[in-house]
Amino acid sequence: MTEATIELAPGSNVLALSPGEAAAFAAVADRLVTAHPHVDEALVAGARSAWDDLPVGTRRRIRAFRRDSGVSGVLVVRGLPLDVELPPTPSVGGSVQRTTTRAAAVLLLVACGLGDPAAYRQEKGGALVQDVVPVPGQEAFQGNAGSTELMLHNENAFHDHRPDYVLLLCLRADHDRVAGLHTSSVREALGLLPATTRALLGRPVFRTAAPPSFGFDSAGTPEQAVLTGDAEDPDVRVDFAATTAVTPDGQAALDELNRVLEAVARTRRLEPGVLAIVDNHVTLHGRSAFRPRYDGADRWLQRTFVLNDLRRSRDHRPGDGHVLER
Repeated sequence: MTEATIELAPGSNVLALSPGEAAAFAAVADRLVTAHPHVDEALVAGARSAWDDLPVGTRRRIRAFRRDSGVSGVLVVRGLPLDVELPPTPSVGGSVQRTTTRAAAVLLLVACGLGDPAAYRQEKGGALVQDVVPVPGQEAFQGNAGSTELMLHNENAFHDHRPDYVLLLCLRADHDRVAGLHTSSVREALGLLPATTRALLGRPVFRTAAPPSFGFDSAGTPEQAVLTGDAEDPDVRVDFAATTAVTPDGQAALDELNRVLEAVARTRRLEPGVLAIVDNHVTLHGRSAFRPRYDGADRWLQRTFVLNDLRRSRDHRPGDGHVLER
């Protein structure tokens, strides 16, 4: 994986807020903080209504990304307002945001512009805003608590209702400014794959293990295809730390896909106030390694998932809420 800091996409998949737009965004977020002190269903309802109060240019660009996420499948939003003072970076496993802050409100406002915020009960207790921070003793973990290189993956690739979008908002960069968000789009990789490899990846001969926290028996996970949908613009569903093929030719195709996605991957080192929105159907994401110090000033992202058709997961959401129970 290249460590060069490069643009995520050719063209204009970067939205930079003007000072006036950032101030307007902050005013809307702060009203939500005052009205809804807890990150819960009431805050989501408030954010859904308050979305219309955001600057029109911001709303148009985010909604346009929902319709067409572009070649990279990533939209970077710069200049978002954060809380004036941040507490120390959390350093415990399962850390989440339960109290409404300006950053949490910002995340949920953007999420409501893309669809509906969603979470999974088995993952961090179903919190709608989750901390992505390094945890002592988990440095080598292939997940959000680690600090080793995180392999490319679609979020919750094993799940029938994986997120449509993953939102990652930077609150604090790492000390050495080396941690990079890796993204890689199947739209950029597809033309580098032979037709025979594409065909193999379209067969249901791949199995993706679920994290132990989800309580799934990985041995019983159904076999699925890695590429689905339109052959010229397919969806991709894979986690290179957890997906394996049940046939030798399938594994060879999976290895080739990994090689090609690594070759076209792009890296951006996120700074405070920068939000990356990843289209989880066409783009994988990962992270470069960094060295945490566990001194309260480590790298801190906050994460929210979005489903753009909440109805499809209705049988997983008791009470028609935003948390999937299984």
